[in-house]
Amino acid sequence: MSVFTHVTLGTKDLNRATAFYDEILPPLGLKRLINVPGKASAWGVDQPALVVLYPIDGEDASSGNGVTIGLQAPTPQAVDEVHRLSLKAGATDEGAPGPRPVAKDAYAAYIRDLDGHKICIGYRPTE
Repeated sequence: MSVFTHVTLGTKDLNRATAFYDEILPPLGLKRLINVPGKASAWGVDQPALVVLYPIDGEDASSGNGVTIGLQAPTPQAVDEVHRLSLKAGATDEGAPGPRPVAKDAYAAYIRDLDGHKICIGYRPTE
């Protein structure tokens, strides 16, 4: 099991970024799996692993804004527990645990750690 679920990168120009990644990722065996016009595109083998988007907070993208580190959880219950423990330890809630439309049966929660880094705790069943 990998420790990561996905990586998210902010962009200032989604069309340009999508064209760029469409161009460079095929040699790695990655293809575009999601395209939400004006919002986001995502690539992977069979599940989205690299997501490029306009930062959801509306601020300009930078090398940090729009970046999310995704950590793989073994069960949805583990997502709930890590979210609960994170808030108890002083993290900020960035998205309550629940289903996510990025993959079939995906379940995730988002927090900002004590330094403000955005972390996704996610569960995706293997098929």
